[in-house]
Amino acid sequence: MLLSDLTWLEAERHLTADAVVLLPLGAAAKEHGPHLRLDNDARLAEALRDRLLSREPLPLIAAPTLTYHHYPAFVEYPGSTTLRETTARDLVVDVCASLAAFGPRRFYVLNTGVSTMRPLEAAAAALRARGLLMAFTDLRAALEPVERSLLAQEAGSHADEGETSMMLALSPHRVDMGKAVRDIHERRSFRLTRDGNAEALYSPTGVYGDATLATREKGEALVAAVLAAALHDIAALRLAAPPNGPPSAPPVG
Repeated sequence: MLLSDLTWLEAERHLTADAVVLLPLGAAAKEHGPHLRLDNDARLAEALRDRLLSREPLPLIAAPTLTYHHYPAFVEYPGSTTLRETTARDLVVDVCASLAAFGPRRFYVLNTGVSTMRPLEAAAAALRARGLLMAFTDLRAALEPVERSLLAQEAGSHADEGETSMMLALSPHRVDMGKAVRDIHERRSFRLTRDGNAEALYSPTGVYGDATLATREKGEALVAAVLAAALHDIAALRLAAPPNGPPSAPPVG
């Protein structure tokens, strides 16, 4: 169920100690080349959320999508936003702590990023100290085995063959394949740049990879891999005992 669709009286009945709260995480303002929109990751997170809710056999309460987080690699491209790593960590901690005050002890972040991983790890540690469990999707680990056997591009990781294929499977009307490009240059760092002289990954288009090779069929296989990983994570989270910690309370201020 979607938390935002409930009244507070209904939420009170469902936010129990046994509940698992799902937090979709995806940027609503982050460049994805000329063929994908700035809200690509938010749309991806919500489409994955909907498929996950339809397949998870036990109840999940999906909180509203977190659309801002830590995306420092893309800030040279207009419209892209990022939070400081500590801010991104505290955002997740505060949301989980707020909801934990009403009962839930287990939280799962449906993560669609890579640079998000470090602040999510820090958030999980901070929540453990409060007696709460938080797990999150490791997108690279979920996708890498399928990508190795499926994708034809010689390199890539952003707005590329894989990511574009996933959007063709989940939200094809938001993909303009007529503007898809191949943009692969020497990778000098994780950060993308439009400056060919900078010590970073040169990408005049904001793409790293070959988006022209994307297909819906490849996307369905990649989506299935992410969903399988998330379902496995959630099943393990349900079985895990929350750590001992002080009672949770909503953040102040």
